[in-house]
Formats: sequence, structure tokens, C-alpha cells
Amino acid sequence: MLSIALRTLRARWVTFVGSFVALSLGVSLIAVMGLALASSQDAPERRPERFAAAPVVVKGRDTLHVPTPIGERTSKLPQPQPVPSAAVTALKRLGPVTEDRAFPVRAEDGPGDLVGHPWSVAKFAPYELGAGRAPRSAGEVVTTGDRSALGERLRTAHGTVRVVGTVSARGFENAVFYTDAQAARLSPLSTQLVVDTEDVTAVRAAVRGSDGVRVLTGDARRLADADPDRDARSLTALNALFGTAGGVTGFVSVFVVASTFAFAVAQRRREFGLLRTAGATPGQLRRMVLAEALLVGVLASAAGCALGAYGAPRLAARVVDGGLAPAWFTIGDAVWPYHLAFWTGLLVALCGAVAASWRAGRTGPTQALREASVDSGTLTWGRRLCGAALLVAAVATLAHALLTEPGDLLHRKTYVSRPMLLITAVALLSPALVRPLTRLLARLPARLPGALGLLVRENASTGVRRTAAVAAPVLVTVALAGSLLGATSTLNEARAQEVARRTTADFVASTGAGFDSATLARLRRTAGADVSATAPTAVHVLEDGVALVKSEARAADPGLLAATVRLPVTAGRIADLDDDSIVVNEEWARHTVGQRVEVWLGDGTRRSLRIAAVLATGTGDNGVYVTPANAPGAAADRIDVRVRDGADPAAVATALREAVRQQGQVLTKSQWVQSTYPETNSTTRLGLLLVLGIALLYTGISLANTLVMATSDRIRDLTALRLAGATTSQVLRLVGAEALTVVAVGALLGVLVTFLNLIGMGAALHLLAAPAPLSVPWPALGATTAACAVLAVLSATAPAALALRRVGVLSH
Repeated sequence: MLSIALRTLRARWVTFVGSFVALSLGVSLIAVMGLALASSQDAPERRPERFAAAPVVVKGRDTLHVPTPIGERTSKLPQPQPVPSAAVTALKRLGPVTEDRAFPVRAEDGPGDLVGHPWSVAKFAPYELGAGRAPRSAGEVVTTGDRSALGERLRTAHGTVRVVGTVSARGFENAVFYTDAQAARLSPLSTQLVVDTEDVTAVRAAVRGSDGVRVLTGDARRLADADPDRDARSLTALNALFGTAGGVTGFVSVFVVASTFAFAVAQRRREFGLLRTAGATPGQLRRMVLAEALLVGVLASAAGCALGAYGAPRLAARVVDGGLAPAWFTIGDAVWPYHLAFWTGLLVALCGAVAASWRAGRTGPTQALREASVDSGTLTWGRRLCGAALLVAAVATLAHALLTEPGDLLHRKTYVSRPMLLITAVALLSPALVRPLTRLLARLPARLPGALGLLVRENASTGVRRTAAVAAPVLVTVALAGSLLGATSTLNEARAQEVARRTTADFVASTGAGFDSATLARLRRTAGADVSATAPTAVHVLEDGVALVKSEARAADPGLLAATVRLPVTAGRIADLDDDSIVVNEEWARHTVGQRVEVWLGDGTRRSLRIAAVLATGTGDNGVYVTPANAPGAAADRIDVRVRDGADPAAVATALREAVRQQGQVLTKSQWVQSTYPETNSTTRLGLLLVLGIALLYTGISLANTLVMATSDRIRDLTALRLAGATTSQVLRLVGAEALTVVAVGALLGVLVTFLNLIGMGAALHLLAAPAPLSVPWPALGATTAACAVLAVLSATAPAALALRRVGVLSH
């Protein structure tokens, strides 16, 4: 049988090349994702940046530490505390103390990430003057960048300043240095300082007893830089992205490879029948098919690993260029991804071949020959049971999520992974759907004059295996594009409508940095307006005594808040919020109105607060509310303004813009809703495009591959049509029309899966009190289907034309 297998490989090389291509590409995808995932596991610690030349940095309390029965739990505080004054006094006895300050600077025509510092800390980076001199007065600054800025005047939110010096940029910030006195006026709170001494032991002794104060030396000084954990956080997001992409591409590759191998074996039922007639046993047939699959599997898996090694560094460069990964991110030398890809590919090849050849080995010789002419019994009991089980699993998991945690359906991992169950279920059950869908689509063309429509209908509906195999990549392509893009679009629309329902203010003033006290005072003096300022903060609660849970919160005056915001209250009253209470959402499921709850505030202070009201969870933006007294150090970044009866809205708007000046922007309600529409951010968008792009490229290649295999197997039929009097163009039109019909079948199945997934998300949003219309991405679905159609027609007609020319049937 081995010699027969080798001769079969040579004779049916097109079929085996198709299987080889599908498998090698699938293995390469798994290898690429595995290598990227392995490389994103650990982030090297950054070296100190702003304090690389500082002897010792003392940092105030910025981390919450809570002991639990299973160990200490920690969380970053949104409002760090300054170093206690008693500790500062003790430190000054050891050496000069330099207080550090960092605050955002808004300047006309300047970078959006400008940050201000006192000039005295510049030497610790170290920054060195490249031109000009140090600032001497409140109106003078030193900036990072080109010397040409020397003498330039910058209009900032705090007034106009003149650049009197420049320092070379060090790559980690765009800085503006003020005099120490001016920096202290602009940013009164200092949470860290530098002690100019080499006696670290004495520094530790001076701050001993100060709660949460840390002494940083050596590489630990990086913790005093802005966002020192950004690399680790970036790699965590990258790890999640590659994990999701790996799951999707692994599913797509296994799905397509199994489908391709099954179709390749199903094409050879006539051969199996002849071998059975010649005396071959079922076991010999199975061993022959396994030998073929083993040979193709080993060669294709090895080629796929080599292709993955070539593609992984290019993927790493792409995610770095797109801002998804730090600039130093590269592919490591992990070995396990190659093993995973190789053995997965080989296993899928063998499993696909065994599953597809099992029925051929069990049939009798005459039955096998008879089945070689017409597709019948394509939906076997095993396939039917597996498809039904997956369909029931998809429905059951959806029902369970809706009844218990509907918010889980809004998470990216959930709406990325859920389509896989439905895609597999529908693909397994597709032989039962292909024939009626094909006859429905070809019903009208079959009634038109001529035999083209009738032949298309009969060929596509009777060749169920071929139609299902070609429709499978289209189903995956359309279903993934529709489900992923539709889910993000529906969720964005729900959040936008939620913002519109909540906002009742006539104007909203906002800033990313927080308004200073002088600006707030000007805003509150606006005639004819009720002004409600809210500030971002957070609260922590210990769930079940072991889990420290952080909840985003806002600090607001309850009376003014009720006048400018319509919150989705499910229990209690917003008006009951006071300095001894808190407003929570339904995620705090075990807590009810009137109950007291132990929380840690944004600065780490522990408080027992009474629950005044409970809000609906919504899409996740309905957080916690406290009063300003329970958010010390939080700066207001949003001002909701309600125009009083009889006041002139235009005059109020003018006064608000004058009060804000360059610190922020003032928008009408409609402008605010439009500006806060939750567009998918660039990182998430690029991540989705990465997942979709890889999966769709692979399924597109598989579609072309399967069609080439299918068309090459129909040369005898096409030749018979040509000999019966059909012209070359008529035969090619028939082949193209059949390809378009099959693409339409796959697209309809993909749209069905898309709708089923989006209906589940719509039900979850309704249960979360955030109803929104389903957003079906018709342009993306149309573009995907059109691309599949063009690819299918070319992949079907090109080999048909070449084959007919080769057998000498074409005219001319």
C-alpha cells in the first residue's frame, strides 16, 4: 500500500499540493503567534530616566497595602500622598533636599504631552543647558528641543512665558522647566523629593515610621519616573492580544486544514471503490491514507515552522511600528512554539485524514463505486451529533451568561471567542443547509432561458461535499468579520447612547489635566448657571476578605450633580449622598442601600461609608460616586453647566469660555456627546485588524486553494460539456457562476452566525439597562463577500481554462 500511496501522491499532485499549502500556512500561523506570545511574557525593567543621576529619591505613599488571610494585596493610589513634613525636616539635616513636581502644560501649537518641572530637578536626569541660561523669573522657562526655540514666547494656560534656555531631549518626555517658586505655585503638591546624600541608611532612619514612604536607590529610582510600569502594562495587553489572535488563528487554521484534508480524501471515493473491488481491505485503505497524510503532514509542518520563523520578526516589527509594543520588543528564541505548531499540524492532518477515510473504508466495493458518482449521506451521524452538541453548547453558555453575568458578554475575549462555537457548529451542519440554500439562490436563474442556471443549481446542490468545502472558508471569513466588527460597533453605539441619556447639562467644560482652583472659582461665578464639578478618583473594597477590588469613582456635590446628570438609579436617591455615604453600581451585588461598607479612598484612607444609592451597571461606565471630602487631592476635570431659567445661553457660553481660557474646552451637550463617542481606540483597532487580517488572509488563500482542488477534479465533467457542444466561454461562465453561488451560500451562513452573535450581545445590553440597536457592519460584510467572490471566480476559472486547453478541447 505504501507504493500505491507514493504513486497516488505523484498522480494527484494538485490535491496534495492544496493540502500541503493549507497545512503549511496553518502551522506557520500557529508558530508565529506562539513565538510572539512567548516573547511577550516578561518585560525587562526600565532603567531610571528622570532620576538617573539622583543619589536617593524619597517617594510619598502611592500604594495601598491591605493584609488578607492569604497574603498582602496592593493597588496603586490615584491620589498619592506627600512625604510627611516631619520626615522632610529630618531629611534636610542629612543634605540638600529638592522637591520634585510634575504637572501638565497646555501651550498653543505645542505638543500635547508637555510636562512642567522645577528647574532644580533637571540636573538629576541629567539635563544640561545646550543654549541660553536657567530661568530666573516666573515668566521664563527652559524647554527640551531645538535651540531655535530660544527667545520664543509660549502662550500657556498659566500665561505667556519666554524661552530663555534649551536642553537636549532625552527621549522620555517633552519638558518645560520653571523656576522652583513658580513650579510650586502651579503645582503645590509634591509627592517625591531627592536627598543629596550617600548615607542611605540615615535616609531610611529619617523616614522610619512614615506610613508608606519609600526610599529609592539604584534601579529602583525608576519607580519615581512617570508611569514606570508602562512596558509591563503594554506587554500584558500585547500578551492578551497575541493570546486572542493565537486562539482565533489556531481555530481558523485547524478548521480549514481539517476541512481541506476531508475534502481531499472525499474526492478520491472512486479510487477507494476501485481498490476495494480489487481486494483491498478497509484497514489497508486507512493505512494508505494515513501514510499519505503522515508524509504530507511532516513536510508541510516543517515548511510551516520555517515560514513561521521568517514571519514572526516581521510581525514584531509591525506591532512596534503600530505602537502596540515597546520599541525594544523583539522575537525571542523560545522553542516550544515550534513544537506546538509542528505537532498540532501533524495531528490535524492525521485526524482529518482518518475522519474522512473512515466511511470509505467501511463501505462495500459496489456501494463505494455507486457513491462516487453522486453525493449522498454527507451528513453522517457523527457529524450531526458533533454539530448539534456545539450548537447546544453555544446556546447554553449564552443563556447562562445572560442569567448570571450579562456583563461578561461585553468583554473582548468573550465576543472574540464566542463566534468560534457557532462557526464550527454551522460548518458541521452545513451539508443539511447547503442543498436548500443553493436551490433557493439558483431558483430564479434556473428558470431563465438557457441551461446555465439549471446546470449551476444542479451541480452545486448535488455536489454537497464540494459546495460545503468551498463555502467553509467563506463562512469563517464573513462570520469573523461580521461578529468582531459588529460587536465593537454595537458596544460603541450603546455607550454613546448611554452618555446621551445621562447628560442633561447644557454645556460641559473638560480638560485632561484637571482645572486649577482659580479656574474653578471663575467657573462657579458664572452668572445664570448651575455649575457641577466632578473629579476622577477611585475606591477600593475587599471582596470576600481576600480580593482587593478597585472601582473607578467620581467626586461630586450631590445637589449640583442631580441637576446636571441623569444617573440610572435602581435603588436609593442621589440626593442622599453626603460625606458619610457612597453611591455604588450593581457590580457591588452583595451590598444594598443603607448598608455600610468598608472602603479605602483614593489617597489610601480607610472609611466606613453608608450606601446611599445603587446605579445600573450599564456598559461599565456607571461607576462609584463620593463627595469631594472623600476624594482629597482629586482635581476636577469635568464641569457640567445647567443654564438657569431666564438666562441667556449665549452669554453663559461666552463667560464659560473666558473662565476656562486655555485650560480646557467648553462644548454644548450635543458637541459633548459627539466628542465622547467611544470610537475604538487605535490600539484596539490595530489589534482587531491584526486578528482579522491574519485569519482572513489565511481563509482567502484556503478558499483559492480549495477551489483549485475542486476544479481540477472536475476536468472530466467540463470536458464532457465541451464535447457536447458547449463553447469555451459557456463552460467558463458555468464554472464562475457555480463559484459565485457557493460564495453566496457561505456568505449567508456567515451572516446567520453574525446575527446570532449580535443578538446575544443585544440581549446582554438590554439586561444591563443600556439598550442599543444592533450595528451590523454591512460595508465590511459586503467587502469581505466581494473579495471572496472575486477570488473564487479567478481560482475556479483559471485552472478550468488551463486544463481544457491542455487536453486540447479549446478552439483555435
